[in-house]
Amino acid sequence: MKKEVEKLLQYVQKPARYIGGELNSVVKDKNSVDIRYAFCFPDTYEIGMSHLGMKILYGLVNQRSDAWCERVFAPDTDMEEQMRKNNVPLFALESGDYIKDFDMIGFTLQYELSYTNVLNMLNLAGIKLLSRERKDLTPLICVGGPCCCNPEPIVDFVDIVFLGEGEETTNQIIDLLKECKQQGKSKREFLLLAKDITGIYVPSLYEDTYNDDGTLKELTPVDNAPKTVKKAIISDMNKVYYPKEFVVPFIDIVHDRAVEEIFRGCIRGCRFCQAGFIYRPIREKSVETINEQCKSLIKSTGYDEISLCSLSTSDHSDVNKMLTTLIDWTVKENINLSLPSLRVDNFSDELVEQLNKVRRSGLTFAPEAGTQRLRDVINKNVTEQEVLSTCEKAFENGWTSVKLYFMMGLPTETMEDIKGIADLGMEVIHTFYNNPNRQKGTGCQVSISCASFIPKPFTPFQWEPEDSMESLREKQKYLLECIPTKKIRVSYHETPTSLLEGVLARGDRRLGKVILRAFELGCKFDSWDDKFNFNAWMQAFDENNIDPHFYTHRKREFSELLPWDHLDFGVSRKFLENENKKAHRNETTPHCRIKCSGCGANKLNRGKCDARG
Repeated sequence: MKKEVEKLLQYVQKPARYIGGELNSVVKDKNSVDIRYAFCFPDTYEIGMSHLGMKILYGLVNQRSDAWCERVFAPDTDMEEQMRKNNVPLFALESGDYIKDFDMIGFTLQYELSYTNVLNMLNLAGIKLLSRERKDLTPLICVGGPCCCNPEPIVDFVDIVFLGEGEETTNQIIDLLKECKQQGKSKREFLLLAKDITGIYVPSLYEDTYNDDGTLKELTPVDNAPKTVKKAIISDMNKVYYPKEFVVPFIDIVHDRAVEEIFRGCIRGCRFCQAGFIYRPIREKSVETINEQCKSLIKSTGYDEISLCSLSTSDHSDVNKMLTTLIDWTVKENINLSLPSLRVDNFSDELVEQLNKVRRSGLTFAPEAGTQRLRDVINKNVTEQEVLSTCEKAFENGWTSVKLYFMMGLPTETMEDIKGIADLGMEVIHTFYNNPNRQKGTGCQVSISCASFIPKPFTPFQWEPEDSMESLREKQKYLLECIPTKKIRVSYHETPTSLLEGVLARGDRRLGKVILRAFELGCKFDSWDDKFNFNAWMQAFDENNIDPHFYTHRKREFSELLPWDHLDFGVSRKFLENENKKAHRNETTPHCRIKCSGCGANKLNRGKCDARG
């Protein structure tokens, strides 16, 4: 750590965020590597250190003898104030070196409201914000992550975009950058070579034009750039790199435990869920691979908890064997096994039996909508009876608290659907107290969490209008009025952040100047309610003559060219259109293991999809 950094730590609340040196962190001789890579998470240390993607790519790059990956997080406001006051640029944790001197600077974009933090971190590093103003080959600014299924609002600031899964493309880009450095090639020469790598999108090789009504007219490729850029995909989850050790933080983080990814993709096809479509096709790890990787992580980190990570843990095709294998040794070694993302429609007796062997915690389920009609609209394929039967089974086995996730502002939603959320919560309460085997004197707590629905790219609802702030507030107020008991607790999202998220999720390149102006007006940490400056954002829109509601309140026609139509994440546009039409007819689509619906995602994996057997 540099002395000028060390001097600042006495003035900040959590100095451990900035010192590095944690167990399993990787330190190399910078003079013995060809490529230095700063992996940046545009939020605080506690959030970034919980992110699995960073753990995977950190270990992947550091396996190489010719490259060194270091971690960088957004300094909190107290540390940033000290850094700016003392002219200390943004630095990496492992070496303490300033990242402006690195070869690659990569940001993972997990959430649209992190965009101003990306600009703030570049500015704090002393790096020019606009890609066109950075003439040198290095530092190369890259982004990846789920928000990159529509990176258009932020492309003014980045050089390349990683589409899809980064395990293979990261190494390909490092190889290419190393070669171009050695040969003295320019940044443009590098970008013209990078465009030919599957999963790499070079935004500067595309030019946008617009119709008189403000809609996108064309995004034209230049210099032989591909008309459509396909996402990168890992075919074999049993062979792909997975870390044997994680960096273990000195302080508590959001998810302070070992994490094992058990499969990618989802069989369900919920029409609101972007992750369920952009991570297709389904690819599973074998029980043997999962067990071996879990043992390695526990041994190398000392954690006493493993979380099984996927979009729907109980949908693993061999879930009972997997749990039996893991529980055989985790119970003996006092290791807790955490199973997030459980489904109410496959909460079997066998699964309950396995869960009873591990430490007891609250159960979380996601009905998503309060009435069966609306659950059919969103293709949740869960009935009220299944929700209640699952809760009954849990209560019979000793659980006393249940958390239920819902969304508000879904397409075709009415006030009757809002009341249905409260009614379902009350039915869960009644189910608990009607259980003849419940322990006397015990009470039940139901937590209802309501997120504001944001239409996202590559979902059947990508053409739908977003509910207005006024309508969402009215629905939130009505929901609270419908709750008759203190045994039900309700939480919901703030509506101004939902508006901004909706704008950035489906926006185009014209929003780059709005994001830049918002940053200049002091916007950062926009996902934090206490730091979000709605008025500054509205000023940034006004100054650039852009109406944010153009991106949120307007229903798009199927004929409209969408800002992300040149990107291929596997699922066909025709499939999404058909799913949208079925939603408006209240029709459901069975999940992938019941019947293949021909979404098209398997074409990216040589026709293979684990959901199809």
